[in-house]
Amino acid sequence: MEPNGWREWTAADAAEWIVEPGPDDDKYARGVLGVITGSLDYPGAAVLGVEAASRAGAGMVRYIGPRRVAAAVLLRRPETVRVAGRVQAWLLGSGMDATRRSFVLAGELQHALASGVPIVLDAGALDLVGSHTGPTIVTPHARELANLLASRDLRTSVEEVRADPAGWAVRAARELGTAVLLKGAVTRICDPEGDRFTVTAATHRLATAGTGDVLGGILGALAATNHARFAHHHTALAKIAATAAWVHAEAGRRASEAVEGGPVTAMDVAEAVPAVIGGLARRH
Repeated sequence: MEPNGWREWTAADAAEWIVEPGPDDDKYARGVLGVITGSLDYPGAAVLGVEAASRAGAGMVRYIGPRRVAAAVLLRRPETVRVAGRVQAWLLGSGMDATRRSFVLAGELQHALASGVPIVLDAGALDLVGSHTGPTIVTPHARELANLLASRDLRTSVEEVRADPAGWAVRAARELGTAVLLKGAVTRICDPEGDRFTVTAATHRLATAGTGDVLGGILGALAATNHARFAHHHTALAKIAATAAWVHAEAGRRASEAVEGGPVTAMDVAEAVPAVIGGLARRH
């Protein structure tokens, strides 16, 4: 246990939030994740997020985005659905630029935020915090958190956030009224109710392009697969986020070990996710 109530999240903790499909489950019962991510400049964010969500156990992924980006997503994951319909969680913002948001995109994001289901806000959707109606988590790195707080007249700097990530994560959760996942070598997850968890990366190989998009996909999938639990666990999102961070870190470790400790790509990490999920499920 760290000072001020922070606790390192463990495999045993994570196993409690892995939902195994039952014999009567269909793709809807397993959980449908809606994804609005990627852009013409950063199409890979959508590809990686959908890939990770599919591998983390979502029963279905619905992707909304530009046709060219959707084509890249479908080329990698042809089972992805492009038709609007039932969604039990949303992943929004990875690979987007909030300053270049079209009228159509803004409407799609607002529709998702008004759905009342769990929301994961990443990167280019962080500015939308406060307009959500369901359980919500923001997933910034230090610079994004500093910018987000500054936009709400809570002046800080990247250096200050890096010097005291625990303190700023807690303050952000309190001020924003959402759960917070602050990325880093030690990822910190907290919520306004007082949950405080850490996940320490076993390898620094995760510090590479696209791994944050993979984390978003894992988190979105776990929020969708746990959709039935939100009715009874209104503070579940911090625990689900800690589980996603643990799965992400363990997948990064396994991916690096597979190449004898060498460099890994974001897709390598995504491809290691099913084995991590399977290992946690066997703990049940």
